[in-house]
Formats: sequence, structure tokens, C-alpha cells
Amino acid sequence: MQDQPYRMVNDNNDEIDLRELIRSLWDQRWVIVGITAFITLIAALYAFLATPYYRVQSILRPVEVGVLDSLNATEVYELKPLEALSRVSGGLSSYGNRLEFFQTHEELFADLAREGLTAEQAFEDFNSEAFAMLYPDPKKNQGEFVGMALTYPASMDGVSVVNEFVAFVLQQERERVASDLAVVIANRKANIEQRIEAARASYQANKEAEIATLLEEAALKRAKLEDELRALRAELKIRRENRLNVLEEAIRIARSLGIRKPTTPTAMADAGQGVRTEITSREIPLYFLGVDALEAERDVLRARTSDDFVEPRIGEIQKELDMLRHNRQVEVLQQRQDEDLYLKELAKLREEAARLDGIEFDASTLQLARIDQPAQQPLKRLKPKRALVLALGVVLGGMLGVFVALMRNLLQPRRARPAH
Repeated sequence: MQDQPYRMVNDNNDEIDLRELIRSLWDQRWVIVGITAFITLIAALYAFLATPYYRVQSILRPVEVGVLDSLNATEVYELKPLEALSRVSGGLSSYGNRLEFFQTHEELFADLAREGLTAEQAFEDFNSEAFAMLYPDPKKNQGEFVGMALTYPASMDGVSVVNEFVAFVLQQERERVASDLAVVIANRKANIEQRIEAARASYQANKEAEIATLLEEAALKRAKLEDELRALRAELKIRRENRLNVLEEAIRIARSLGIRKPTTPTAMADAGQGVRTEITSREIPLYFLGVDALEAERDVLRARTSDDFVEPRIGEIQKELDMLRHNRQVEVLQQRQDEDLYLKELAKLREEAARLDGIEFDASTLQLARIDQPAQQPLKRLKPKRALVLALGVVLGGMLGVFVALMRNLLQPRRARPAH
């Protein structure tokens, strides 16, 4: 029971302190109101005098597949819609493209000039803060697109900057596609020319190899025929000499028998020459021709200068040698005029070159991306948000006013409390 008065005293002191605090704040209400009004005024000045900033954006989506048919129909350069959109995205994010656009459209960036900075430095600072690329959120089913957003001050025509820059990039990419196509065609044509030259060189090498082969075969055949001709002539000469030896023997036999004229064994027996010969072979011995006939043959053989007429093969060899003196196939190969006619692949290569020469592509009509949302004049500013700034000014001003009042209350000496 002794603790009760003590707690009552403490409770009374807390109540007195709170009442004094509220009374102190109320006594300094005009200080609080003044500070709140002052901070709110500063906030209002900022809200209404600060340069307003706006934000615009442009969204591009892939074109339909058929839109790129004119390019893909060339069969030398293929571009798919997503690849075309990727090229446009790269062009929009390229600092080089942005700087080039800035340099060619300085009238759109006239307010960027700052003291102590070059035009390029001012643009680089603006580029790092103002431009932003937009891509689809993987967690959302937004489809494929690419976009560009621009945050700009009210003194700048941001809508024109975004729309003209998008058009600038699309034109740049069209020109790059046309340039790439021209390079591909030129490379294809150069490759075809190289293949044609290679085909011609190969044809010449093959022709020369064929001529060399034909000449070699003809030379080999001529050498074989000449060897055969010499062998035949040598054989005929030996045969003639052998015949002469045979005739000499037969002449001696015929003289010893006294046979001058051709006769037969039967005729000699009937003539009473006392010769009785029984011939069992089918061929009558040569000496029965008589000395006169044998000597006549011997003399003729001795007087012969050539035995070629005896062997028919020699005539055939002479004929073949005469034909080999002029290799008509080699002459025809050497006398060819328009040798391109004999190149099998040349017609196809020339057809391909003619097709490449006939490609006519108008890049000005090429649509690489579809502008789904062009930049539009914004209906409200991005910053400063006046209502929010004023509300923050009132709240911060009130908090600061209360804080100042509390500090003043703490710094002032406490007044004597009335006794109870």
C-alpha cells in the first residue's frame, strides 16, 4: 500500500509533462506554421519552376515473313524477321549511330550545349542518362519486340528525336543490308570467275596431257612397227640366203646327175638312165628342176634388192607408219578455237553469273521492323510531380517545425510547476 502514492505522483508528473509539451507546441504554433509554410513554399517553387521532364517511347516488332520475300528471293542473302529485328535493335543501341544522328540533326539537340563541354561531351552525358532500351520481360508473354525510351526536358522535342532516330536507324540498316547484299553478290561473282579460270586451266592441262599421251602412244606404236619391220626384213633376208644355199646344193646335185631340164623320177627311169629311185615323200627333191631352172632362180635371188614384196605384213606396217606420220586427233585438239565450248561446267557457271548480274533489289522498300508504337506527345510530365512535391513539402515542413519547437522547448529553462 506504500507504493500507491508514489505511482500516483509519477502518473501526475507524466500527465503534467505531456500537457506542458502540448501547451509548448501550441504556444509555438506560429513557428511550426511558419516553418511548414516556408518549406512548402520552397517545394512549390521547385515544383513549378524546375525544368519539367517527359518520357516517350517507341516499340518495334518483327515483320511478317512475306515482307522479306523480295530479299530472300535473291537466293544469295537470307534474312529472317527476328534477325532483322535484332539488327534494328543493335542499330538503336549503337552509340555510333546515336552520335551520327546527333551530328546530322544538331537542331534537335540545341539545348544540350553546356559551358566548358564540347558538343560531343554534352551529347555523351545526355546519352548515358536519357536513352534507354526496352526489351520483353521473359516472365511475361509480351511477344518479341524492341523499344527505345527517351527522358528529355520540356525544351527539347523528344517525340521528333525518337521518331526520327528510329527512322534514321531503319534507313541505316536498309543501306547496310543493301551493302551486304552487294558484297555477297560481288564475292559470288568473283568466286564464279575464279572457278571459270580454274576450269579453263584444268581444261588446258587435260588437253595438253591428252596430246602428250596421244603423241607418246603414237611414238611407241611407231617404234614397235619399225622394230617389227626391221625384224621382218632381217627374217626375209635370212630366208633368201637360206634359199640361195639350198639352190646351190640342188644345182650341184642336178649337175652330178646330169639334169639340165626339169624332170621327174619316173621320167628319168623311163629314159634308161639307169636311175631307179623310189620317192616316198610327197615333195619331189629340188634338184629334179634341173640346173637351168635352179641357176635361173639363184640368179634372180642374188639380183633382188628388196624382199618387202614377199611379206604382206610389211605392206600393212608401211600403211600404219604412214598413218602415224599425221596424228589427226592431236591436230584437231591443237586447232580448237573456242575452247570454252568444251568446258562442261562453263554453261552452268555463266548461267549463275548472269543470274547474279540480273538481281535488282530496291533497298528503299525493305521493311526490317514494324513500328508497333511510335512516340507520341506525352499527356503528363515524368518529373517533377507537383502534387507529390507539395505533399512532401508540407510533411517535411511540419516535421521540421515540430522539431524546431521541441528544440526550443528543451533549450528554454523549465517554468516552476504549481504545487498540489
